[in-house]
Amino acid sequence: MRTRVLIVDDDASHARGMAVGLRLEGFEVETASDSTQGLSLLAMGSFDLAVVDLMMPGMNGIQLARLLRERQPRTRVVLTSAYHLSEPQLRHADCGAVGFVPKPIDPHQLASFLRGKLCGRSASNASGAAA
Repeated sequence: MRTRVLIVDDDASHARGMAVGLRLEGFEVETASDSTQGLSLLAMGSFDLAVVDLMMPGMNGIQLARLLRERQPRTRVVLTSAYHLSEPQLRHADCGAVGFVPKPIDPHQLASFLRGKLCGRSASNASGAAA
């Protein structure tokens, strides 16, 4: 069974690039342009992982991650943004996210990072930078 990934990002080009790259890596991918659409997709089915943009209008990525933790506790959330978020900041946000991936995102690195999160590895971001 293929790994199901939900991408929630208000930047259509970033979402499309991540989706195409992950599909080429063998993931099943759905995209949402905002938190409301993401929650609707989650209500229709389960996902193994959610890649959520930190900075979105309306409900931001941390707020969405908190809702995901409540509604879909098995879905592992990874936040992404052009703004860096360190591992201590991620823990302090108390949103249940398992990691952070800085933009711009290399699809191959993202795929490897997500596979690691499914296996329980604790790397804090896909760029390899220390937190």
